[in-house]
Amino acid sequence: MAQHTHEMEVRVRYQETDGQRRVHHANYLTYFEMARTEMLRSRGTTYRAFEEAGLLMVVAEVSCKYRAAAEYDDLLVIRTWVEKIGGASIEHGYEVIRGTTILATGSTTVVCVDPEGKVRRLPEWLLT
Repeated sequence: MAQHTHEMEVRVRYQETDGQRRVHHANYLTYFEMARTEMLRSRGTTYRAFEEAGLLMVVAEVSCKYRAAAEYDDLLVIRTWVEKIGGASIEHGYEVIRGTTILATGSTTVVCVDPEGKVRRLPEWLLT
């Protein structure tokens, strides 16, 4: 997979917020997952195609550092990039941005497995 940066926009929905109208911390992980999926789509394939090939990507590690709060109705940009590709894993980096302010940064490591949970090498078509 050639390294590039992908950006997607998301508007904060009311149900994503807590009692103070701020985005609940767990929703940042959902934003990361949405961004990974859309990054894959921007490269001309889908996660569905990955599953149809008999493979799954499972999250093995995740981190998120919160810098400032996103709030209801904010328009956010989720910036995603590939940090590292291993034989069976991909590490992504993320920034959650409102305007020019970085609200959160994070990373995930996803691992390729078969339906039985055995680790498998990443397919060649994903790496090109």
